[in-house]
Amino acid sequence: MDFDRKFLERAVDLASESIQLGGGPFGAVITLVGKIISESGNRVVPLKDPTAHAEILAIREAAHKLGTHDLSGCILYSSCEPCPMCLGAIYWSGIKKIIYASDRHDAAKAGFNDNDIYSEICLDPSERKIIFHRVKIKEADDVFIKWKQLENKISY
Repeated sequence: MDFDRKFLERAVDLASESIQLGGGPFGAVITLVGKIISESGNRVVPLKDPTAHAEILAIREAAHKLGTHDLSGCILYSSCEPCPMCLGAIYWSGIKKIIYASDRHDAAKAGFNDNDIYSEICLDPSERKIIFHRVKIKEADDVFIKWKQLENKISY
């Protein structure tokens, strides 16, 4: 496997630092061509933001610094296997490689159990524990039509 251990160790150090700052025990580093672009620890509690996971914050910073939402050339190093939310953000960002130390089972033993989320994601909305109620209105479809028309005129 091709990776740089020092970046993974930095992610673990960030997880440890995060605990001292009142966040959860998670850290993430994003690199591009062997250089750190962004890094973060978990900030959920200090920021009172359930989305302030280390990976999400590192992705936001990397995108800002690089001036693009496409991070396909980057590698994400994480102290732990990313949760379902972070995994979604990783896919949306285009990151193609993740190196992590602990896995979801290690996290679950420490009280961070995402098994319910993993099992709920693949269910039809009508079968989930959270109530999903779709109300179909034409204006919502119009937004996608407008987007498609605009997209056809824009070259990225």
